[in-house]
Amino acid sequence: MSILRPLKLALVQLATGVDKAANLARARAKVIEAAKAGANVVVLPECFNSPYGTNYFPKYAESLSQPGSSQSFATLSEVAKETSIYLIGGSIPEIDPATNNLYNTSLVFSPTGDLLATHRKIHLFDIDIPGKIKFKESEVLSPGDSMTTFETEYGKIGLGICYDIRFPELAMAAARKGCFAMVYPGAFNMTTGPLHWSLLARSRAVDNQIYVALCSPARDLDATYHAWGHSMVVDPNGEVMEELEASEGIVIADLHNERVEEVRRGIPVTTQRRFDVYKNVAV
Repeated sequence: MSILRPLKLALVQLATGVDKAANLARARAKVIEAAKAGANVVVLPECFNSPYGTNYFPKYAESLSQPGSSQSFATLSEVAKETSIYLIGGSIPEIDPATNNLYNTSLVFSPTGDLLATHRKIHLFDIDIPGKIKFKESEVLSPGDSMTTFETEYGKIGLGICYDIRFPELAMAAARKGCFAMVYPGAFNMTTGPLHWSLLARSRAVDNQIYVALCSPARDLDATYHAWGHSMVVDPNGEVMEELEASEGIVIADLHNERVEEVRRGIPVTTQRRFDVYKNVAV
């Protein structure tokens, strides 16, 4: 569960609109900007190539089954290679042509532009808070069926998408399998964002004594869905290291193994767990 060498993690809180080509061009420019600022690992937000909403997913969905068939895949691969960084490509709506199922999918690329990992959002955002917000991703999306971790020269990283963060088992399993960080591209709204965004990030960090990063789209009050924003990086002690407000921007944080070790020495929960009393979710 070590960080093999220090790294700079960048979160791009991207302003997106209805023009996919413009969204991809803007994402590319911001990834390059983050890389020039020294970032080694760059993260884009959930649904960075499209507006967020069940009515948009079918229109913007891309197939990943054939090489060269996805414009978003090509853009992410090319800019990762151009900048020599690890790129966690937020998420895009994906269509499986064999089944016509739609997924909310994150693609991870290496500094050579190779695909390292694919994560389909496991937990679909189906909520109904009376008088506040009702949203059902399951009306159009299918859930993924596997957790995702990937190896880098800095160590192992775990990946979830937005609503996945509410299920602590995912981060627990990833941490116990050696991940030093969990990254969640997400798009919390103006109801759940103020209540739970920071709370969940800090909780997953404290639970597992790992770094946690949440990357949101920028807030657009003219859009049909208003994202909370507030992309943030939280350290293994649950302290917010860096945080944006609602507007477009880039946040960069330095991640060090010394901080992980310091926190775990002070409160050694990793060696005090009682798997004789309760089950290890990583098994």
